[in-house]
Amino acid sequence: MIYKPDFEEAKRYWQAFWQKEVLDRPVICVTAPKKNRTRPSYLNTPVLSYKSCMNSRFDTLLQEYDAYAAATYFGGEAVPAFDITLGPDQYAGFLGVRIEAHDGYDTTWAQPMIKDWTDYSVRIDRSPGGYFDQVMKYYRYAADFARDRFLLNMLDLHSNMDALSALRGPENLCIDLMDCPDEVHRALDAVRSTYPEIVEMPYTAGDMANRGSTGWSPTYCENGRFAVVQCDFSCMISPAQAREFVIPAIGEEAAYLDRCVYHYDGKEALGHLDDILAIPDIDVIQWVPGDGNPRSIEWMELLHKIQKAGKGLWIYDWTVDEIKKRFKELKPEGLVFSVSAGSEAEAENLLSYVKDHM
Repeated sequence: MIYKPDFEEAKRYWQAFWQKEVLDRPVICVTAPKKNRTRPSYLNTPVLSYKSCMNSRFDTLLQEYDAYAAATYFGGEAVPAFDITLGPDQYAGFLGVRIEAHDGYDTTWAQPMIKDWTDYSVRIDRSPGGYFDQVMKYYRYAADFARDRFLLNMLDLHSNMDALSALRGPENLCIDLMDCPDEVHRALDAVRSTYPEIVEMPYTAGDMANRGSTGWSPTYCENGRFAVVQCDFSCMISPAQAREFVIPAIGEEAAYLDRCVYHYDGKEALGHLDDILAIPDIDVIQWVPGDGNPRSIEWMELLHKIQKAGKGLWIYDWTVDEIKKRFKELKPEGLVFSVSAGSEAEAENLLSYVKDHM
């Protein structure tokens, strides 16, 4: 890979990571501007990606990322990868919801469409020029463009109850769990049945079987299907309701994938932690405390509990200095840090420091 000349060496660390083994340090994905290079600015928001995708201007962001990646040092196990997205509710978009993208905003919105569960049948909309069709075309084009230079990220999959929340509206869905749970189960079962096809679309169109797969989390899987699994809607329901509607769906998705990270977002969802940790096929947890809360470094007891349950950890919000000072407080097996450094020298120093102080 042109922008990752030590890719084969990085693969060794990723193979050990997934096996909960350690070579000589935890996995570290560190990026920085290349020395003696001017790194161009690069921005790929869901709104910009949506417009590129739906207007078939596939080259626009790809060329910008290519220039950015060429001037970026991908240190340790960092792998250059391009993100294709219609925003957080693209899964529901594939099922028929309308996505709105407005200039001046960083994200897109879904317009709930279900007024009555009996009037809606869950299916993937494969119409020409629709969301599913355009995203597939984008992946195919990007896979050819990126060959030998960078990878493509797996889609951000807000599936299961997150998809139903976008289709119905979160407030209405919460009420439906009490008023018509059987209808919710029927719709959720139908959504769950679409998961394999929606995963296979980017996996196949993006040539991930030959190149490996990664996602908006930096965890690279050389062989097999990787994705981030999650249910942000879970923060709105009780543990009993999560066990009925969420946990089985998450377990099914994790079992379908070869490797996965669970995106655990917000302290409001911590009532489900034991149930999430009990899902055997979840490999790694990303703990996101949420806006206004202390960063993950202040949740060490929780991080220890996650590791004690046999799960890996993706730490995304520590600084270079914090990693140096406190990485030994966590077990190195299944541990990955992702961090930006100010220079290539700082990135290389971090890698050597952690290795020397294991």
